[in-house]
This record gives sequence, structure tokens and C-alpha cells, in this order.
Amino acid sequence: MKVAMSIIGWSGVVFCTLAYLFLSMKLIRSDSFSFQALNILGGLCLAITALNTNDLPNAVANVLWMSIGLYALSKQFSKQDQKVP
Repeated sequence: MKVAMSIIGWSGVVFCTLAYLFLSMKLIRSDSFSFQALNILGGLCLAITALNTNDLPNAVANVLWMSIGLYALSKQFSKQDQKVP
């Protein structure tokens, strides 16, 4: 279980860091699906490991991070639905 939590936690770090790196390098845009997906996955992984260690402030921060990504994606999808005739 400890190894699995480590893998999940480090995956979260990688996802969030890649999102920021790719954004900074202008390889992706902040309104892209890939940027939001990396942040959502990263936040999820980090929230899981924070909950596992009872680090509630960290867990809440990462759930909020995920929620922002989900909100951004929902706004993008609702805009796309409005464009379709």
C-alpha cells in the first residue's frame, strides 16, 4: 500500500509540473483540454495521498485545484455545445 501511495503521489507531482512546464513553454494553452486534464489528474493524485496521510490542508488545496480544472472544462464544453447548431 505504501508503494502504491508513493507512486500515486509522485504521479500527481509529475502531472501538475508538466502542466505548468508545458504552459510556460507555450506548448499548450491555459484553456486547452490537456492543461486542465493534467491539473485535474495531478490534483486528484495529490489529494489521495494527502488524505492517506491525514494531511487535510493539502488534501483540501488539491481538491480545490481539481475543482477549478473541472469548472474550466465544464465552461469550455458548455461553450462548444452552444456553437453546435
